[in-house]
Amino acid sequence: MNRQLILIALMGCFTASAFAAPAWETDFKRAAKKADRKDRYMLLDFTGSDWCGWCIKLNNEVFNKSEFKDYARKKLILVEVDFPRKKKQGKSLEKQNADLALRYGIRGYPSIIILTPDGTFVAKTGYKRGGAEKYVEHLKKLIDKYENKPYEDEDREKKRNDNREGSGK
Repeated sequence: MNRQLILIALMGCFTASAFAAPAWETDFKRAAKKADRKDRYMLLDFTGSDWCGWCIKLNNEVFNKSEFKDYARKKLILVEVDFPRKKKQGKSLEKQNADLALRYGIRGYPSIIILTPDGTFVAKTGYKRGGAEKYVEHLKKLIDKYENKPYEDEDREKKRNDNREGSGK
């Protein structure tokens, strides 16, 4: 009897973890390594999570919905770059987030940055009306446009590899 209960409990844990929401990283370097290792694009969410109305709206209408979570679980590494007013953050996280905002020219919230698995800039976007399904389509179009755009460079793959080697990953 005890073995059956343990087995049922274990099956429940494995099933729950398979359907768990994708985790939002806060450590950019760890997320970048994970994106490179798993060959997934990165989505950086520059947010004021506890004060920015549009950020909260994007979170409620898109990021918390199953359509987005399903897509993200398979295709993205999610990174929250937060600038809260009420929540306390460690000094290293504050510095990392300020450096990222400067690097990507963030001037307002929410700002969404898409990066390739090797860290190359793909696109910048923000809140879009229409809910999670439309937002996922929007992200797919941004990535597809990047992947299919004509390049002046004859050796795109060499540039990607050079970028990976020089990134310290």
